Amino acid sequence: MSKLNPLTTHREFSGLPGAISITLFLPLVLVFFALVTNENYSIKGINLQLQPILDQVPSNLDQLIDLCFDRECWVAYLAWFFGLVIVDQIIPGKQLQGIELRDGSKLNYKINGKLMSLTLIVVLVSRLYTSNDYYLPELQFLYDNQLKLTIVITIFSFLLSFFVYFISFIPLSYENGLGTRERILSVNGNAKNPIYDWFIGRELNPRIGNWDIKLFCELKPGLLLWFLINLSCIQHQYQIHGQVSDSLVLANVLQAFYLFDGVLNEEGVLSMIDITTDGFGFMLCFGDLAWVPWSYSLQSRYLSLSDNYYTLGYFKCSLIIGTSILGYYIFSQSNNQKSEFKQGKLNHLKSIPTKTGSKLLCDGWWKLSQHTNYFGDWLIGWSWCLPTGFQTPLTYFYVIYFGTLLVHRQRRDEAKCSAKYGDAWIEYQKQVPYKIIPYIY
Repeated sequence: MSKLNPLTTHREFSGLPGAISITLFLPLVLVFFALVTNENYSIKGINLQLQPILDQVPSNLDQLIDLCFDRECWVAYLAWFFGLVIVDQIIPGKQLQGIELRDGSKLNYKINGKLMSLTLIVVLVSRLYTSNDYYLPELQFLYDNQLKLTIVITIFSFLLSFFVYFISFIPLSYENGLGTRERILSVNGNAKNPIYDWFIGRELNPRIGNWDIKLFCELKPGLLLWFLINLSCIQHQYQIHGQVSDSLVLANVLQAFYLFDGVLNEEGVLSMIDITTDGFGFMLCFGDLAWVPWSYSLQSRYLSLSDNYYTLGYFKCSLIIGTSILGYYIFSQSNNQKSEFKQGKLNHLKSIPTKTGSKLLCDGWWKLSQHTNYFGDWLIGWSWCLPTGFQTPLTYFYVIYFGTLLVHRQRRDEAKCSAKYGDAWIEYQKQVPYKIIPYIY
């Protein structure tokens, strides 16, 4: 067994059964979202009109092929994805190194999220300025083809995940051409089970030349598409009503701030578990490219329906904005405090020494709970859902899903820290017993 790539012993999501279930179930969830976010969806949500939804389900092979392989939608998405790849290569950026890998090397990353975002905004503003009546047919195409594009991007995610899985078996060539070296695999993706390794991600950092596929998919095609989907909802509502509701504007603004904050702080992603630990397989590929844009935009897609024009008023808007500000403050301040502590700037804060030489921070924000930043992030998610009111539980799917995801992350981190820090982690849990929500969980 390779010392560089040890065999995976722990399997996430209950191993193979979980991998298969998630692979089959989550794409169906996105298809369901696309079916119910249409003009036949009941405004009350509880009285869901099933028959109009079932009428949209393809009843024969020809209709299914049309949904899955619509030429216009495939051309549009391939142009979007690979167009961003080209722009990503052309636009300059800051060169940063990632963490040290198991072979002692460090990968170079080009950080250009700010210029990428600015380029997209300039293109949109230019198109809007030159358009008739501030109407963009590209956004209308996006709105009118939600179901087909959902399926197209899901299929593309499957194809890309197979591609990165197969290239993980091809040895890397030395730059001088004198030999080859072993690829660095994910600690979670070397279980020797093809289906599980494909799902969880076999290779840690799949690349073509200097282009890092995982970092690109993490922040650019999915997040920016989410932004465009939300804009298409605003345009659609304006075309119907001649104005845009404050609820839809608020949902758009809050989500745009969050997603652009992620893109603009691209270098922070280099230290996240997605980049440092997880391989790039179907789970991340589908999550980045399909799940994020089509599930995170659910609130805007619901509010854009003609029967769901919903006005909040100043008071409710203020409360929702306050929730978002509070969540973002907790999220950013706690993360900044931990970052500064790791840099040795806050040595006066209480901490627990470990056998590895590092310290576990248990003061400031981090005496409130083990993952105070998760709590802030969850509050931000609530501010996205609240603009839809309480007409349907559907639009609160995100906070339920995200809360479940955060609990899974917390348990995953706890298992890793327990094995790494031993007695120090036991003492840490005594001093900081709450997991995510201060004084509750």
